[in-house]
Amino acid sequence: MTSIQKELKKYANSQKAVIFQRFFKTAKGQYGEGDRFIGVTVPEIRKVAKQFIDLSLVDVLQLLHSSIHEDRLCALLILVEQYNKGDLKKQKQIFQAYLKNYQYINNWDLVDLSAPKIVGAYLFVHPQEKNILEKLAQSNNLWKKRVAMVSTFYFIYQGQSAETIKLAKILLNDSHDLIHKATGWMLREVGKRCEQKILLDFLNQHYQKMPRTCLRYAIERLPEKTRQAYLKSLI
Repeated sequence: MTSIQKELKKYANSQKAVIFQRFFKTAKGQYGEGDRFIGVTVPEIRKVAKQFIDLSLVDVLQLLHSSIHEDRLCALLILVEQYNKGDLKKQKQIFQAYLKNYQYINNWDLVDLSAPKIVGAYLFVHPQEKNILEKLAQSNNLWKKRVAMVSTFYFIYQGQSAETIKLAKILLNDSHDLIHKATGWMLREVGKRCEQKILLDFLNQHYQKMPRTCLRYAIERLPEKTRQAYLKSLI
């Protein structure tokens, strides 16, 4: 056990671990099947991550390969901080390592807390490589698809919606609930942070084909009258 794992274990809580196991769907046949938790909260993991911000990339990736969920999240939070502080060379190394180790970024919280700040941030500065997002979205792997969609949050924060809209069209007919939620969430943010008309144009073209969960997430911040009009039209 490494020193960082020992530090995380100080915050372990067996009762919380049981709750997390259920919440993150770790039972047989569920999307998080086989994942293991020790019951450490995100604020506690962030606290530990700050203590090990200078960990080498080799050691961070070793932590990312752990079977313990909180270890992997801690590794990703360290990578996010190292990416923010790194030069272009360091950022490229982290971006490439992130994509090479996607099999360890295998639950929605791991994706959501890291993908926009690493994959999204990198591709925003290197737009010539943005086709990676489409490749990820067209993958058969649930987490690659979620990485693709949630990464566009970085673009949305910069006022750009094109990548989100493009991927939303690719993922519109995806069968997994976690992709419906991610797509609806990003569409909602387009309406909130970019321009509501962009969201409405997308909805008017696609709402009848959108999964119900995706639509509900997307229209969440629209005026109540508009929101109800979309919902009632599907009844």
